[in-house]
Amino acid sequence: MTPETAAGRGGGRGVRLLPNAVTVLALCSGLSGVQFMLAENRVAALACIALAAIFDALDGRLARLLDATSRMGAELDSLSDCVSFGVSPALILFLWTLNDIRIGWVVALVLVVSAALRLARFNTLSDDEEAPPYAGEFFVGVPSPAGALVALAPLALEIQLGPGFWSLPAVIAVWTIMVGTLMISRVPTASLKSVRVPPTLVAPLLVAVAFAAAALVTFPFVVYAVAVAVYLLHIPWAVSRYRWLGRHPEVWHVPPRQRRAVRRAHRRLGLAPPRRNLRRRVAGAAARAGSAARNIGRDRDRRGGDPTAPFPPPGPPERSTERPRERGTNGTGDGVRDRRPRPRGSRRLGLRRHRDDRP
Repeated sequence: MTPETAAGRGGGRGVRLLPNAVTVLALCSGLSGVQFMLAENRVAALACIALAAIFDALDGRLARLLDATSRMGAELDSLSDCVSFGVSPALILFLWTLNDIRIGWVVALVLVVSAALRLARFNTLSDDEEAPPYAGEFFVGVPSPAGALVALAPLALEIQLGPGFWSLPAVIAVWTIMVGTLMISRVPTASLKSVRVPPTLVAPLLVAVAFAAAALVTFPFVVYAVAVAVYLLHIPWAVSRYRWLGRHPEVWHVPPRQRRAVRRAHRRLGLAPPRRNLRRRVAGAAARAGSAARNIGRDRDRRGGDPTAPFPPPGPPERSTERPRERGTNGTGDGVRDRRPRPRGSRRLGLRRHRDDRP
């Protein structure tokens, strides 16, 4: 083996070690948040969880960029996420305010179990070969890093604004259970890997990033709470987009920018689904079918129960109790009043036999 080959192999091993090192940093950062919370340093505890989320976002991208993905790295990432975004946030919330109520430890366990179940399902769905092509653009449920940051949003509000209703133990318990439910739910949420910024929006986005950085330095935890609110508000949009893609398989392999053009074309051409309530349409169709069935039964009674019997001879015409139409309403424009009664029942639906067809 030449020295150059040995150096190349050593460099390759070092490159493959880098994503796993970032994952270990995320694990250490998440556990450090618990240590800072024990020391009653809430700012540092929250910062450690946010730093763990940043490390978790970087390790996967580094592994794909360096072509250093491995089964060991995937398992290590799942264990790190379970500890950093399941165990650590639960302990931070318990040490903060959940220990003041009797079910506080139960609520903390709910968050830990929800994070573990969510990661187990993520590992299972990653090997699903029957998923539609657009499934990679969405997460099933709220990811564990986002769930941890959402669960700690009331702590950020208390740090920035002081005590309030958002720091009550009962409110924190309900909020934590809601976050755990979102993590294990099947609600689709958008993945940042599928976000593509159009070239025309690059400059405005950079300006917005500059304003966000300035606000982050001045009011860091307010920006944190606003980011959490924006993330929660995007969930209905993600659900609508996921359902629209499911109904239009012709755009599964189309880039997102062209998908938006197709969607606008559908709306412009009137191909969007009708806005009328489906229950009303079904109820109206059922009422019309019932009316037709009653008219058919009435015709059968007139025949004496025999469907092959002829109709009885018509009696004298009945006088219509309806008011005559005004002049020009018979469609001819001659100004003659139309005194003919309107057809009703099966005659209106075209189900009654014509008089000329009688035997």
